[in-house]
Amino acid sequence: MNRIDQPDAVRAQVCAWQRAGQRVAFVPTMGNLHAGHFSLVELARRNADRVVASIFVNPTQFGPSEDFARYPRTLTEDAEGLNQAGCDLLFAPSVEALYPLGVAEATRVDVAGLGNILCGAHRAGHFSGVGTVLLRLFHAVPADAAVFGSKDYQQLQIVRRLVRDLLLPIDVIAGVTCREPDGLAMSSRNQYLTPSQRAVAPMLYGMLRETAVSIQMGHPSISVLATGKQKLCDAGFEPDYFELREAGTLAPWRDEFRTGVLLVAARLGSTRLIDNVEFVLVED
Repeated sequence: MNRIDQPDAVRAQVCAWQRAGQRVAFVPTMGNLHAGHFSLVELARRNADRVVASIFVNPTQFGPSEDFARYPRTLTEDAEGLNQAGCDLLFAPSVEALYPLGVAEATRVDVAGLGNILCGAHRAGHFSGVGTVLLRLFHAVPADAAVFGSKDYQQLQIVRRLVRDLLLPIDVIAGVTCREPDGLAMSSRNQYLTPSQRAVAPMLYGMLRETAVSIQMGHPSISVLATGKQKLCDAGFEPDYFELREAGTLAPWRDEFRTGVLLVAARLGSTRLIDNVEFVLVED
């Protein structure tokens, strides 16, 4: 696996592969990688001839109370894992390389509406930072496809909206959420859970599944959601939200919808966890 740090150089390599008739897939990450990330690389490999992954801790998606400097940086270990997963090229730019005019003067991308709900309502400016860095990465790595996980469901929909609205010639491929044997969604944040918190954490996914089944059985969504949220609180979680939305659009739920997604963000101690479950309502 090769490593490139400069946008012009990685763009030249991707374009050279494409001129040779090879399809290129791109997996953007912030590093501190785990099995879930490597599964995205493997998915990219199944959909392309060449795979590029990026590792970049993006300063514009961190809020004032979120410590950008403390985000774990494990580049050596990450590079080894990417190589073993079948990645052809690692793009690991500096902040200066992706933000040549500086972060404070950076041109921003705002995905209107979709970026201001759910996690966007609790992390002001977060999804503007995500859109901003992704557009820069997509210009540096003009791949044919980009692969994202489904654990951050809202981010996935924002990526799809960004690509469609800005007419970007890139296919967005979604990978399934990788889970631990007890159901907890794999996340770099799981390492911050204490042993007692780790024992409780799988309840988040369990409550999503339980709530989805209740809604599919015809129970009123408002009462089912209230019950689920209270059970999480009783178990020690501090939910930011526990909501039902239409799948894909994330529009507020209406009874005539058939495809839904339950989304949750909750703190367990100092660790913020997110997860989701999609479902379909069957016509009577």
